[in-house]
Amino acid sequence: MNHPLRLLQAFTVFCAGLYGLFVFMGNIMDYDSNYQFVKHVLSMDTTFEGNALMWRAITEPWVWTVGYIGIIVAEATFAALGLVGGVMLLRHRNADHATYDRARTWGYAAYAVGLAIWFIGFIVIGSEWFAMWQSSTWNGKDTAMPLAILWAVFAALLAMNSPVTPSTPTRQTTPEQ
Repeated sequence: MNHPLRLLQAFTVFCAGLYGLFVFMGNIMDYDSNYQFVKHVLSMDTTFEGNALMWRAITEPWVWTVGYIGIIVAEATFAALGLVGGVMLLRHRNADHATYDRARTWGYAAYAVGLAIWFIGFIVIGSEWFAMWQSSTWNGKDTAMPLAILWAVFAALLAMNSPVTPSTPTRQTTPEQ
Protein backbone atom coordinates (compact mmCIF):
# COMPACT_ATOMS: atom_id res chain seq x y z
CA MET A 1 0.00 0.00 0.00
CA ASN A 2 1.26 3.45 -0.85
CA HIS A 3 0.33 6.21 1.60
CA PRO A 4 1.93 9.51 0.54
CA LEU A 5 0.20 11.43 3.35
CA ARG A 6 1.54 9.00 5.92
CA LEU A 7 5.05 9.40 4.48
CA LEU A 8 4.71 13.18 4.72
CA GLN A 9 3.48 12.90 8.30
CA ALA A 10 6.44 10.70 9.26
CA PHE A 11 8.83 13.11 7.52
CA THR A 12 7.50 16.22 9.27
CA VAL A 13 7.49 14.59 12.70
CA PHE A 14 11.06 13.33 12.18
CA CYS A 15 12.24 16.74 10.89
CA ALA A 16 10.71 18.46 13.93
CA GLY A 17 12.62 16.02 16.12
CA LEU A 18 15.82 16.70 14.18
CA TYR A 19 15.31 20.43 14.68
CA GLY A 20 14.80 19.83 18.40
CA LEU A 21 17.98 17.75 18.52
CA PHE A 22 20.01 20.57 16.95
CA VAL A 23 18.52 23.14 19.33
CA PHE A 24 19.23 20.87 22.30
CA MET A 25 22.80 20.25 21.14
CA GLY A 26 23.34 23.99 20.60
CA ASN A 27 22.22 24.73 24.13
CA ILE A 28 24.59 22.08 25.50
CA MET A 29 27.58 23.02 23.31
CA ASP A 30 27.13 26.79 23.72
CA TYR A 31 25.69 26.72 27.22
CA ASP A 32 26.80 30.19 28.31
CA SER A 33 25.45 32.14 25.31
CA ASN A 34 22.00 30.68 25.75
CA TYR A 35 22.20 30.94 29.54
CA GLN A 36 22.82 34.68 29.05
CA PHE A 37 19.61 34.86 27.05
CA VAL A 38 17.60 33.31 29.91
CA LYS A 39 19.39 35.50 32.47
CA HIS A 40 18.63 38.76 30.62
CA VAL A 41 15.03 37.84 29.81
CA LEU A 42 14.21 36.83 33.39
CA SER A 43 16.04 39.78 34.96
CA MET A 44 14.35 42.15 32.47
CA ASP A 45 17.51 44.27 32.42
CA THR A 46 17.17 45.27 28.76
CA THR A 47 13.49 46.22 28.74
CA PHE A 48 12.28 49.81 28.43
CA GLU A 49 13.63 52.16 31.07
CA GLY A 50 11.05 52.97 33.73
CA ASN A 51 9.10 49.81 32.85
CA ALA A 52 6.22 49.45 35.34
CA LEU A 53 6.44 45.66 35.03
CA MET A 54 9.87 45.39 36.66
CA TRP A 55 8.33 43.83 39.76
CA ARG A 56 8.16 40.64 37.66
CA ALA A 57 11.95 40.49 37.20
CA ILE A 58 13.81 37.51 38.63
CA THR A 59 17.38 38.31 39.60
CA GLU A 60 18.32 35.10 41.41
CA PRO A 61 20.99 33.17 39.44
CA TRP A 62 19.75 29.81 40.73
CA VAL A 63 16.33 30.50 39.14
CA TRP A 64 18.01 31.33 35.82
CA THR A 65 19.90 28.03 36.00
CA VAL A 66 16.82 25.98 36.90
CA GLY A 67 14.82 27.72 34.15
CA TYR A 68 17.51 27.13 31.56
CA ILE A 69 17.95 23.47 32.52
CA GLY A 70 14.16 23.11 32.26
CA ILE A 71 14.26 24.51 28.74
CA ILE A 72 17.09 22.13 27.79
CA VAL A 73 15.23 19.11 29.20
CA ALA A 74 12.05 20.15 27.36
CA GLU A 75 13.99 20.51 24.10
CA ALA A 76 15.57 17.08 24.58
CA THR A 77 12.10 15.63 25.21
CA PHE A 78 10.75 17.35 22.09
CA ALA A 79 13.67 15.97 20.05
CA ALA A 80 13.28 12.42 21.35
CA LEU A 81 9.51 12.37 20.81
CA GLY A 82 9.89 13.73 17.29
CA LEU A 83 12.70 11.40 16.24
CA VAL A 84 11.07 8.29 17.70
CA GLY A 85 7.68 9.41 16.42
CA GLY A 86 8.95 9.89 12.87
CA VAL A 87 10.49 6.41 12.88
CA MET A 88 7.35 4.85 14.38
CA LEU A 89 5.15 6.52 11.76
CA LEU A 90 7.44 5.35 8.97
CA ARG A 91 7.46 1.79 10.35
CA HIS A 92 3.65 1.72 10.59
CA ARG A 93 2.84 3.62 7.40
CA ASN A 94 1.13 0.56 5.88
CA ALA A 95 -0.59 -0.54 9.08
CA ASP A 96 -4.30 -0.48 9.80
CA HIS A 97 -5.82 2.76 11.05
CA ALA A 98 -5.80 1.82 14.77
CA THR A 99 -2.12 0.84 14.73
CA TYR A 100 -1.17 3.97 12.81
CA ASP A 101 -3.16 6.11 15.25
CA ARG A 102 -1.14 4.69 18.16
CA ALA A 103 2.07 5.64 16.33
CA ARG A 104 0.73 9.18 15.81
CA THR A 105 0.67 9.65 19.58
CA TRP A 106 4.43 10.24 19.51
CA GLY A 107 4.04 13.09 17.04
CA TYR A 108 1.16 14.67 18.93
CA ALA A 109 3.25 14.53 22.10
CA ALA A 110 6.22 16.11 20.30
CA TYR A 111 4.11 18.97 18.96
CA ALA A 112 2.51 19.53 22.37
CA VAL A 113 5.97 19.83 23.95
CA GLY A 114 7.08 22.09 21.09
CA LEU A 115 4.10 24.37 21.66
CA ALA A 116 4.82 24.37 25.39
CA ILE A 117 8.40 25.48 24.74
CA TRP A 118 8.01 28.01 21.96
CA PHE A 119 4.47 29.30 22.52
CA ILE A 120 3.97 29.09 26.27
CA GLY A 121 7.64 29.42 27.26
CA PHE A 122 8.95 31.99 24.83
CA ILE A 123 5.87 33.91 23.71
CA VAL A 124 3.49 33.81 26.69
CA ILE A 125 6.01 33.78 29.54
CA GLY A 126 9.14 35.28 27.99
CA SER A 127 7.65 37.87 25.68
CA GLU A 128 4.57 38.88 27.63
CA TRP A 129 5.25 38.17 31.30
CA PHE A 130 8.92 39.22 31.25
CA ALA A 131 8.40 41.87 28.52
CA MET A 132 11.04 40.28 26.29
CA TRP A 133 9.40 42.06 23.33
CA GLN A 134 10.80 45.34 24.72
CA SER A 135 14.40 44.18 24.39
CA SER A 136 16.29 44.90 21.20
CA THR A 137 19.07 42.53 22.28
CA TRP A 138 17.44 39.56 24.05
CA ASN A 139 14.21 39.06 22.14
CA GLY A 140 13.30 35.57 20.94
CA LYS A 141 9.69 36.31 20.03
CA ASP A 142 10.35 36.65 16.29
CA THR A 143 11.97 33.20 16.29
CA ALA A 144 9.43 31.53 18.58
CA MET A 145 6.26 32.67 16.80
CA PRO A 146 6.88 30.93 13.44
CA LEU A 147 7.96 27.78 15.30
CA ALA A 148 4.76 27.74 17.35
CA ILE A 149 2.73 28.20 14.17
CA LEU A 150 4.72 25.46 12.42
CA TRP A 151 4.15 22.94 15.22
CA ALA A 152 0.42 23.72 15.20
CA VAL A 153 0.23 23.29 11.41
CA PHE A 154 2.24 20.07 11.59
CA ALA A 155 -0.10 18.76 14.31
CA ALA A 156 -3.08 19.50 12.03
CA LEU A 157 -1.30 17.72 9.18
CA LEU A 158 -0.65 14.75 11.45
CA ALA A 159 -4.37 14.57 12.27
CA MET A 160 -5.33 14.23 8.60
CA ASN A 161 -6.26 10.84 7.19
CA SER A 162 -5.72 9.58 3.68
CA PRO A 163 -8.92 9.46 1.66
CA VAL A 164 -10.49 6.05 1.59
CA THR A 165 -10.69 4.67 -1.92
CA PRO A 166 -13.77 2.54 -2.30
CA SER A 167 -12.98 -0.88 -3.61
CA THR A 168 -14.50 -1.82 -6.94
CA PRO A 169 -17.42 -4.11 -6.37
CA THR A 170 -16.96 -7.49 -7.89
CA ARG A 171 -19.63 -8.73 -10.16
CA GLN A 172 -21.19 -11.87 -8.89
CA THR A 173 -22.19 -14.39 -11.41
CA THR A 174 -24.60 -17.17 -10.94
CA PRO A 175 -24.02 -20.51 -12.50
CA GLU A 176 -26.00 -21.04 -15.66
CA GLN A 177 -28.77 -23.51 -15.40
